[in-house]
Amino acid sequence: MNSPIIEQLIKIFSRFPTVGPRTASRFVFYLIQKPKEEVEELIKTIENLKKEIKNCSFCFNPFEGEGDLCQICSDKTRNQTLLCLVEKETDLIALEKTRKYKGRYFILGGAISALKQDELKKLRTKDLEERLKNNLEIKEIIIAVNPTTEGEATALYLERMLKPLNIKSTRLARGLPLGGELEYADEETLSQALENRK
Repeated sequence: MNSPIIEQLIKIFSRFPTVGPRTASRFVFYLIQKPKEEVEELIKTIENLKKEIKNCSFCFNPFEGEGDLCQICSDKTRNQTLLCLVEKETDLIALEKTRKYKGRYFILGGAISALKQDELKKLRTKDLEERLKNNLEIKEIIIAVNPTTEGEATALYLERMLKPLNIKSTRLARGLPLGGELEYADEETLSQALENRK
């Protein structure tokens, strides 16, 4: 039987995405073996994360720095007529690594299942509509959702939502494996998907 502190920390780590109780246990026992200074550095960094990081007022990308806009949104050299919709922050990072896309982003905050309409409330569609109405320079929207069942349902919903706005919408080309996720795709596959969007 583990101590209550160990059990509590395992429970906390188990709440992380893709982390089960076994991996959470490894994290805890790894930390127990580390010198006190390293654990204190981790604690301080987590505290700073909550103090210093804020969400961009346009795209919701977490960033550190002055103002309300992240480095991408405040970069005037980027193509202001292109807006790429992604499910989550890690998808934005994956697309940025390709160095092929030079527009702006909008993080939807997830995807929806075709069967669960209550998930629509979690998507930032109202924020997206507001951005589109206030940014008349946007001429094309790239729907860059994951090629999963939920991603497909989300893309179809977004296409219907965008149709009345008369803004061209495209999707990433196939080449991304069905059932895969953007953050795990290699840069070449993502580059081709961006270039061959339709």
